[in-house]
Amino acid sequence: MEHVRIDAVEDWMGPASIKRPLGRALGTMEMAINYYELAPGESFAFGYHRHTEQEEVFYIQSGTVTFETEAGDVAVGTGEAIRFESGEFQQGTNHSDDRVIAVALGGPAEPGETEIRRDCPDCGERTPQRIEPADDALRTLCENCDTETGRFT
Repeated sequence: MEHVRIDAVEDWMGPASIKRPLGRALGTMEMAINYYELAPGESFAFGYHRHTEQEEVFYIQSGTVTFETEAGDVAVGTGEAIRFESGEFQQGTNHSDDRVIAVALGGPAEPGETEIRRDCPDCGERTPQRIEPADDALRTLCENCDTETGRFT
């Protein structure tokens, strides 16, 4: 048995104000578990993305998240959950004025390859991206032209 306090788990740098990898802290082998807090305008992910090997479930404890999906936008509110199959593109963003608290579950724990797409101002369209460290931040770069499309602390 493993037991942790959520606020004792170290926060990871990324697009959310708070992301705490509970699965790693608990030593889960078959599933990823992440605790999130999203300020207005923040997202769970670095961009519109999909995982080749991992399905994901997001449980919204408080607030409302709008998920961009291949089928259109879906609002998921307090006490609701949403599931994405492996290979299914999605991105959840807090478009409200309130803070969001959520838990994401993914299985298996390792997502396989993750394909990320973001708008590239130089290419004029949404393009494949990669993530690289930069000083005290992470940044997304267009794979087509190397333009920086985002910076996350």
